[in-house]
Amino acid sequence: MPADLSGTWTLLSSDNFEGYMLALGIDFATRKIAKLLKPQKVIEQNEDSFTIHTNSSLRNYFVKFKIGEEFEEDNKGLDNRKCKSLVIWDNDRLTCVQKGEKKNRGWTHWIEGDKLHLEMFCEGQVCKQTFQRA
Repeated sequence: MPADLSGTWTLLSSDNFEGYMLALGIDFATRKIAKLLKPQKVIEQNEDSFTIHTNSSLRNYFVKFKIGEEFEEDNKGLDNRKCKSLVIWDNDRLTCVQKGEKKNRGWTHWIEGDKLHLEMFCEGQVCKQTFQRA
């Protein structure tokens, strides 16, 4: 049985967020502000259906998907690109592959102990974030 990622999570740490944002082509001013934020992530999991809200004082982002079903994702408020996304379970890791302008793009969520981990990757850059329950 895959992990239950449901909950409200607050950012504890972020490694190489700058490199990841550079790979996405995010402008200098937005990168500087974004690095200061401590976003909160709200994950609602109902069997194979998910909604993920990422909320911060700068921008909010919402994505809804079903495991194994490709969907068009509009990254408005992030890097403002559209891509085709497919989310699958890889053991207890929720993994998304995004196809679009940027190569080798996507993310992986998983839980270890009482922490939620997120790795976001794009064009060879990997950002590792850790969250705790709010």
